[in-house]
Amino acid sequence: MSETKKIKTALVSVYHKEGLDEIITKLHEEGVEFLSTGGTRQFIESLGYPCKAVEDLTTYPSILGGRVKTLHPKVFGGILCRRGLEQDMQQIEKYEIPEIDLVIVDLYPFEATVASGADEPTIIEKIDIGGISLIRAAAKNYSDVVIIASQGQYQPFRDMLMEHGATTSLEERRWFAKEAFAVSSHYDSAIFNYFDGEEGSAFRQSANNQKALRYGENPHQKGYFYGNLDGMFDQIHGKEISYNNLLDINAAVDLIDEFKETTFAILKHNNACGLASRPTVLEAWKDALAGDPVSAFGGVLITNAVVDKAAAEEINKIFFEVIIAPDYDVDALEILGQKKNRIILVRKETALPKKQFRSLLNGVLVQDRDLKVETPEELKTVTVKAPTAQEIEDMLFANKIVKNSKSNAIVLAKGKQLFASGVGQTSRVDALKQAIEKAKSFGFDLNGAVMASDAFFPFPDCVEIAGNEGVTAVIQPGGSIKDELSFNYCNEHGIAMVITGFRHFKH
Repeated sequence: MSETKKIKTALVSVYHKEGLDEIITKLHEEGVEFLSTGGTRQFIESLGYPCKAVEDLTTYPSILGGRVKTLHPKVFGGILCRRGLEQDMQQIEKYEIPEIDLVIVDLYPFEATVASGADEPTIIEKIDIGGISLIRAAAKNYSDVVIIASQGQYQPFRDMLMEHGATTSLEERRWFAKEAFAVSSHYDSAIFNYFDGEEGSAFRQSANNQKALRYGENPHQKGYFYGNLDGMFDQIHGKEISYNNLLDINAAVDLIDEFKETTFAILKHNNACGLASRPTVLEAWKDALAGDPVSAFGGVLITNAVVDKAAAEEINKIFFEVIIAPDYDVDALEILGQKKNRIILVRKETALPKKQFRSLLNGVLVQDRDLKVETPEELKTVTVKAPTAQEIEDMLFANKIVKNSKSNAIVLAKGKQLFASGVGQTSRVDALKQAIEKAKSFGFDLNGAVMASDAFFPFPDCVEIAGNEGVTAVIQPGGSIKDELSFNYCNEHGIAMVITGFRHFKH
């Protein structure tokens, strides 16, 4: 088996023709003969190059509305024959099957058709049969055949042609085969998930576009991101995004998406250390920073409004790793871009997956994304004293933050400003004490503040501690068999309490 192979005949049958003309031109210059179907054949001939029809080879027309075109032994025999095996070569000579050295094919846009909301008959017609079979056949026989299985592989193949003409090494053919199986496996995963719907009968997830990171959580760990970051952000300044940056960015996006009004959040280790909703970005920034100006050092910043010059001048006074916003004024970017390594991201409108998963033990956990956002109408007052309109607003504000904080979590807030939070504690009492201590250390007066918890209070100890510090209203999921103990304490001490019925644990 020769390592280097000359491409003599190419089967080309593609849906996406953009970027194909240069490849066809170069292959023609190299003396390669073309074999094709329908629209692709017309495209090749429109470039001025001869192209034999697959129908002439097989002596069968395209039938069943185009469902069957290339599925024929004279096509697949030419792809799968092993050039170094005498028996194979004798058979293709006997049946007059031409050797096919290159296959350029792509697949019907199944995922895009599903995403478009098309009806089922239209979706089913976008399940490719001939294309996927050609890809698998050519990739299997990579020892002799080159397979270009998607538009994304046009560029590397074109570069290869320009470098050394219509010849390929075994290493190159194997690389294209690997890429081809990535295409076919991703395609089949999408089809399975469409048919499986919400059943979750098997775990099939596929993501392309590998991005190698500097390292994982620690320098001794390798790290990668698979997905389309460019579809979600434009990075307009700064160093390469790290594994830990991405964890914080994900937490920041989840958090800011809870808020509709102008809001600024500061995160550290996936938790909010400052957050405020205000009429302007500048005001939101100042009050978010006031929540914990110490932890804000080296943090990740995010807002849901355009950053202007006035806000940028204040933001620029501290050191931070990442800033995310839907846009920036030009003069704001000039200010924020003064630090070389500072990562500046513009967030695009992108739908996020509705499922979340993580690997653990010898399997995978999958769950629905927590999209529940409580409304005033859903709150159930369980105390004699009802919360005021301002307290309800603050409780819902705090509840959004506690939802996106590590359990056990307690959030103290007032006037749509995060005073402090206690996160990641093994005891809810410890979480509350941590929050109170932080709030006091930064000069916040807890009188009239509200408290949010991501889980119920099995004992009244937390409401007692919070009430002694001046907290006047509490929001929690309820659900403990000892709920009445907390309700009774609040009634005795004039604290309003509402329950939501939804817990928001985050680990």
